[in-house]
Amino acid sequence: MKASEVRGLNVDDVTRKLAEAREELFNLRFQHATGALENTARISAVRRDVARLLTIQRESAEETTDG
Repeated sequence: MKASEVRGLNVDDVTRKLAEAREELFNLRFQHATGALENTARISAVRRDVARLLTIQRESAEETTDG
């Protein structure tokens, strides 16, 4: 997911995608701990997605408070 794609979403969609990404990250960590995860690089990609979503969510919150 690219930042430009996320910026095109409304606040509710960003919040929903953030919840989905966090759930996916939890599942990936669980699979990794049990030895069932084959693509360990996916954990890093999802962590970056979570960080990207949080950053854009914070930016949009700042825009609404600044006016």
